[in-house]
Amino acid sequence: MDLKLEGKVALVTGSSKGIGEGVAKGLAREGTIVIIHGRNKAKTEDVAHDIVAQGGHAYAVVGDLTHDDEVQRLVADAQAFVRPVDILVNNAGGSGETEDWATTRLETWAAGYDRNVLAAVRVTARLLPGMRAAKWGRVVNISSLAGLMPSSKRPDYAAAKAAMIAMTASLAKAVAADGITANTVSPGTIHSVSLDEAFRKVALNHGIAVDAPWTEIEQTVLPMFAQVPVGRVGTLEEIADAIAFLVSPRASYITGTNLRLDGGMWPGC
Repeated sequence: MDLKLEGKVALVTGSSKGIGEGVAKGLAREGTIVIIHGRNKAKTEDVAHDIVAQGGHAYAVVGDLTHDDEVQRLVADAQAFVRPVDILVNNAGGSGETEDWATTRLETWAAGYDRNVLAAVRVTARLLPGMRAAKWGRVVNISSLAGLMPSSKRPDYAAAKAAMIAMTASLAKAVAADGITANTVSPGTIHSVSLDEAFRKVALNHGIAVDAPWTEIEQTVLPMFAQVPVGRVGTLEEIADAIAFLVSPRASYITGTNLRLDGGMWPGC
């Protein structure tokens, strides 16, 4: 299926590694011009160079999304590279400190909300005028299954990710008449570099070689982390493909939704 993304311009925040990198590379494979964002200049430029080496089109911008002035600068940099951004994927964020209700601190909640929710608001607010003027745009906010299935640990993170789901639903209603869609994607357990390293450390403690095949690691360790009905973790390619469809012209009637990529973990599936 041709997603008709050739020549569209996408800014993917937090795309110097992990899920963001996977999404950016997936969009590039569909012909999208991708703006890679990160806080580490070298890592951010490495991802952009890798995309270009594979025949894609990419640029790099650097900045901390918790600072208004840096967001203003990086958005200006992005739009200086190429015409106004059509697509925004708000992926930057993260869980931060591992705290539970016995150790949680107010400053952790504030920092987590700033890093996840307000970061997305800052970038979105600066790109919406251009999308409205063009009468076309796509916004995808990356939440987490934790926003729907919070555990007793990291309550601040779960609350921030739940806020992103509500925020996206509100945005979708506000911009629907302008030809802009806004959707949330909530990943479950995804095979990123960090997850791979964490699983292999646990496997080593259970007598499995750290360099064992991933399938062996996955089958042994996954049940200790999560009960996934499909019996495996998701891949970066699967997230990238889902987002590529959501931001494409073919998904123009899908807005305000929260797409779970969780292998059936959500109750009721």
